[in-house]
Amino acid sequence: MDPLLSVKDLKVYFRGDETVARALDGVSYAINQGETVCLVGESGCGKTVSALTILGLIPKPPGEIAGGEVLFRGRSILNLPEEEMQKIRGNNIAMVFQEPMTSLNPVFTVGDQIKEAMLVHEELSEQELESRCIQLLKDVGIPSAEERVKDYPHQLSGGQRQRVMIAMSLACNPDIVIADEPTTALDVTIQKQILKLFKKLQDTREMAILYITHDLNVVREIADRIYVMYAGIIVEHGQRQALFGEARHPYTMGLLASLPHRGKKGSALYSIPGTVPDPAYKPAGCPFHPRCEYVIETCRREFPEMCDYGDGHLSRCPVLFVQKSV
Repeated sequence: MDPLLSVKDLKVYFRGDETVARALDGVSYAINQGETVCLVGESGCGKTVSALTILGLIPKPPGEIAGGEVLFRGRSILNLPEEEMQKIRGNNIAMVFQEPMTSLNPVFTVGDQIKEAMLVHEELSEQELESRCIQLLKDVGIPSAEERVKDYPHQLSGGQRQRVMIAMSLACNPDIVIADEPTTALDVTIQKQILKLFKKLQDTREMAILYITHDLNVVREIADRIYVMYAGIIVEHGQRQALFGEARHPYTMGLLASLPHRGKKGSALYSIPGTVPDPAYKPAGCPFHPRCEYVIETCRREFPEMCDYGDGHLSRCPVLFVQKSV
């Protein structure tokens, strides 16, 4: 079966007066119907840029799609006219952004903002719109939905505002929801509620979710498959059990090692040395080599190819692959 959404060798650059920032440098990943795929990595690695590119929201200039393609149900959507892209955006592919207070309009009620997507894509009476809005608010777990539909964003809590954002993304029953760090600004209790909500909605609506995050604890709970990003490339991909059970790339191993471990109170948290390279000044060879404890001279010269461990587990580290094979 072909994937619902495929991103193939995607390259997105941002041009300055004297520099070119290679935000995405040949990224490939795929999402199947009904599954949750997590895109993981530190801030600045290109996760959000890839999501915005899928939806045709990269500003041009300074952004430039330098190569690759995005296929939705086998159809190329990367260079569609804006009128065609509007038919897909919100209707087939929807997005939940990280911070609802900057995404929700403070001068419109939440009901009016949920209705907006439906008005663009469907012909419904005012009564039907109102009924759908109330039902959506109920679906995402907002109590007293009949009253809340008339509220403004500032009248809701942070968790309720994020639920409104999810309701907006579901308004037209999309095939895929892209969730960009949707729980980062929420406390742990509300975060767990939102994650359970995503799972419940996915089960009832059979939609796919592309979940963008740097939080591996979230990934452990919800992912079917995981793509690990670093400096604009995919460095590892596999099923959740494979990556958490035996990571095959030094960067993934470092991310897992940095997680707090129960029973080790008082011990210092591990952190990967160094920083993510500036996308305008990436090192030659493997972009992770300045921070890698397994680095050899070849890593400094040659860009690494993906190594196949079987069962869809791929890693862009030939050094560990050779060690495993010996």
